[in-house]
Amino acid sequence: MNMNDLFERIAPLRPSKEIMAEGAVLLHGAALPFETELLAALHDIGATAPFRHMVTPGGFTMSVAMTNCGAAGWVTDRTGYRYDRIDPETGQPWPPMPDCFRELAVTAATDAGYSDFRPDACLINRYEPGARLSLHQDKNERDHAHPIVSVSLGLPATFQFGGLKRNDPVRRFALRHGDVAVWGGPSRLFYHGVPVLKDGHHERLGRMRINLTFRRAL
Repeated sequence: MNMNDLFERIAPLRPSKEIMAEGAVLLHGAALPFETELLAALHDIGATAPFRHMVTPGGFTMSVAMTNCGAAGWVTDRTGYRYDRIDPETGQPWPPMPDCFRELAVTAATDAGYSDFRPDACLINRYEPGARLSLHQDKNERDHAHPIVSVSLGLPATFQFGGLKRNDPVRRFALRHGDVAVWGGPSRLFYHGVPVLKDGHHERLGRMRINLTFRRAL
């Protein structure tokens, strides 16, 4: 049995809301009502601010391709990690955040218990088979009182969710198209990541996974 078949079999057995840790939940299928609008908006964003493989301060080229929308975008280069209002590749402001993006993020955050969340930045990650994102913390935002809202589209993946230290035990959660993870409060700075994406084909996105990560950055 391949991984795609496994995800399809276990999907009906999963609750609509799954607790990952204190302050962290996985909302299964929460993005599906927004699917058509999200995919159309993604196409427009990618045309204005193309996906690119950024370089870390240590000189490592990331396997995940990235772009952004909103008032600021998360970027990395040899000078460090930061949020920037200007896309360094185009020299222009990042595309504005589409209404459907914002509505989904606010709805999911509210369902998870964070009714005051108003995102101003969305980092968009594109995974192709073989890409991964190692364990890390989201800590470049100005105020960590706001949660993170992370939307999965396309190929299934595994979400690794640890603790405040890199070597804390890691729990693993299955992510499918339309799932939304939200974490904040005591788990806001927990380490998290996505191991190597396995090959497959999604009916809407083909051989890729798209992740939308909403933050309050400024």
